[in-house]
Amino acid sequence: MDPSFSCSSYTVLVADDDAPINDLIRMYLADKGFRVLVASTGREAVRLFRTQTVHLVVLDIMMPDQDGWEVCRELRSSSDVPILMVTAKGESEDRLKGFGLGADDYVVKPFDPKELVARIISLLRRTYSSLRQVKPPASITAGCLRIETASRRVYVEEDLVELTPREYKLLLAFIQHPNQVLSREQLLDLVWGDDYDGEDRVVDATLKRLRHKLDTGGTAACTIETLRGAGYMYRPEV
Repeated sequence: MDPSFSCSSYTVLVADDDAPINDLIRMYLADKGFRVLVASTGREAVRLFRTQTVHLVVLDIMMPDQDGWEVCRELRSSSDVPILMVTAKGESEDRLKGFGLGADDYVVKPFDPKELVARIISLLRRTYSSLRQVKPPASITAGCLRIETASRRVYVEEDLVELTPREYKLLLAFIQHPNQVLSREQLLDLVWGDDYDGEDRVVDATLKRLRHKLDTGGTAACTIETLRGAGYMYRPEV
């Protein structure tokens, strides 16, 4: 395992209406150091996801009030958080439906808890340890913020904001990874590059300048939250 990967840096949301299954998964994940949130209904899962910082969702299909398909669809409408589906059904149609809705992996009950934990860790490492920026569209609009990527111009309420190349890349990194917690190490990788060998606190200083420049009349044009002990997260305006 990557020595920089720490289970304690991640929160896993487990959603299953089977209390013994929830307890079993929570026990194994907590033993590895994960922070674990538990929901017994689909609506509770969505509520926790909206109000807590969640890095991965373990999602059962058959749940009351809102099944796993509906929850997966709703989460995917606003977030790329990895989703691992868990179900008693093993038909290929269910797997295809889950992947079609945006699920990242699929486990069939009964399962080996150790295998489930291994899959969770693998999925987290793929998602958060190897983030890369994709080519952005020519123009990006987020609330009162507009980015013209060809000219690298940033506008707030149609007013041009002068950003340094590093500040611009940092802003773009957040815009391209909405609702995802990005650690300092990941931001260094995305913005400064793999070969950067300096102090990681440079991220804090650059972000402070970026926030100041995007702050117009006391109102932030881009909401980038600080999550103590985890990193930063950009939340798009609704």
